[in-house]
Amino acid sequence: MKVERLHPDALDGALDDLAHLRIAVFRDFPYLYDGDLGYERSYMRSYRDNAEAVIVVARDDDKVVGAATGMPFASHADALQAAGTLPPKDEIFYCAESVLLPEYRGRGIGHTFFDEREAAAREAGFKYALFFSVIRPEDHPARPVEYRPLDAFWRKRGYAPAEGVIATFHWQDVGEAEETAHRLQGWMRTL
Repeated sequence: MKVERLHPDALDGALDDLAHLRIAVFRDFPYLYDGDLGYERSYMRSYRDNAEAVIVVARDDDKVVGAATGMPFASHADALQAAGTLPPKDEIFYCAESVLLPEYRGRGIGHTFFDEREAAAREAGFKYALFFSVIRPEDHPARPVEYRPLDAFWRKRGYAPAEGVIATFHWQDVGEAEETAHRLQGWMRTL
């Protein structure tokens, strides 16, 4: 296993791998995202094209098995969709996503993903780190019996729900015919 921070201009060779990885991981509960390869490629290019972006990739030999991304919140499209009271956007580093294939979980890779993004944020002078997690009801019909939310993991890392900070994103759920709105809770910590 190798986990490394990539410079955005090194992303071209991994774009398709990262797009497929996001589609695979986000298809599961709680996201239930019915992904689109064209959209995913375009989304990942936004990291390639941003010199302040951070991409952390986990590989098992040459296979990409996980990734985490981040960039200044002020330069991310999601910044425009967040409701609630936040510190100034130019003080916030946005930890956009962490995706890891299930068979590689529980090995500390998730911690490394946060360590790398938080280190990059501190190096760049950011005061806060923020991410969003999807809100699904406890009784959602697609919720697996063995599902455990990551709240305890995030709290151990110093994150807490940011009161009133809710974002709305649109995507097509697995088994649905069109995109619908989904609410996501902001989680934040001081760096």
